[in-house]
Amino acid sequence: MKLFFKFSLLIIGSLFTLSVFAQENTPVPLKTIPVKNKKGDSVVYKRDSIISNRKGVRQLDLTDALEVLFGVLPEKKPDTVTTKPSITIIPALGYTLVTRLAFVLSGNMAFRTGPQSRISTIIASSAITENKQFTFPVQTNIWSKNNTYHFVGDYRYYKYPQSTYGLGSSSNIQDEDPMDYSYFQFYQTVMRHITGDIYLGLGYILDNHWDVSDKGDRDGTVSDYSTYGKTSHSIASGFTFNFLMDGRDNAINPSKGDYVSMQYRDNYSFMGSTTAWRSLILDARTYINLPKGSDNTLALWSYDWLILNGRPAYLDLPATQWDTFSVTGRGYIQGRFRGAQMVYAEAEYRYKISDNGLLGGVVFLNGQSLSAAPGTKLQAIQPGYGPGIRIKLNTISKTNIAIDYGFGRQGSRGLFIDVGEIF
Repeated sequence: MKLFFKFSLLIIGSLFTLSVFAQENTPVPLKTIPVKNKKGDSVVYKRDSIISNRKGVRQLDLTDALEVLFGVLPEKKPDTVTTKPSITIIPALGYTLVTRLAFVLSGNMAFRTGPQSRISTIIASSAITENKQFTFPVQTNIWSKNNTYHFVGDYRYYKYPQSTYGLGSSSNIQDEDPMDYSYFQFYQTVMRHITGDIYLGLGYILDNHWDVSDKGDRDGTVSDYSTYGKTSHSIASGFTFNFLMDGRDNAINPSKGDYVSMQYRDNYSFMGSTTAWRSLILDARTYINLPKGSDNTLALWSYDWLILNGRPAYLDLPATQWDTFSVTGRGYIQGRFRGAQMVYAEAEYRYKISDNGLLGGVVFLNGQSLSAAPGTKLQAIQPGYGPGIRIKLNTISKTNIAIDYGFGRQGSRGLFIDVGEIF
């Protein structure tokens, strides 16, 4: 029975190693999801203590539920991460209508650089799909011994067939232009603690697209990509200036607090950029206990991605689900809307279904407006909305498995699965 129980946990863990955007009609690339705290502390083990809510009801997660179901006594696990690295590697098979069969190998390493330092992580994964997609992202969060410095890295290689649908949020889903390209990303930022919840930082950033090709709009019309300017190879290379204020009580599943980040990016021709251009990303979030004293949360998010001047290559323009964690625009395929200015807002209400915390639910509503080429105005607001289910994966970190079904305009809809809250 214990062997069957462990096998069941492995299967469930493997299934949720995949980030599946099961959209209808249009292919979507497979993306792996690292199980991590987006603020940096990413490995929390089950403790032997029992967690109860304010009503005295024991809080359960998926592991607890399976232990009860199979009658298996819980294993004692350490509740700390030491300077000795802890390594986990998980292979997985996945299948969706849009990616077809996919093989994923995902691993993470957690450690501390000193006895009092926050948990540092290195997370890597690779995915090969039947749709000839290949991804290899590596993400690092390294804290100094005294937590004064935080080194954040995001490195990716993609072989990435993906369609584009033109520029602006008024673009038509029928104007699909199948594209293919290879992509390498190198983002490295050093953040320094200033005071309280405030950090300032500098970074170097590189986006390199090559072997870019397209087949043209399926309806035979001239594509926006052609009008904007085709290029088989583009490089964006420059520095970033970063500000962060993070007052959330839990970065994985916040119930209160505020979060504000700003990234100013300056790309220079002398550093290898195809063209010189500048951008600004503003990310603001707040979390409200509603009704007060309950376990429910109203989460509000504003994400603005703006090209300040210059003319980036087409694939460097702001686009749906091309934010850092690929979570904007539930209800739409990745890359559905693209343009020089992106204004985005979302509200989500998170509520508990079961008193033991194992099951929860959400309803969400988002809206995005994008301009077309630089110098043009914002176009129509495109809404996305839908319900979702939350399954508690870990009671200590409050990590949930997030399963949402989103709806958008022009028949766009699909299933979105993630680990941790969307924002």
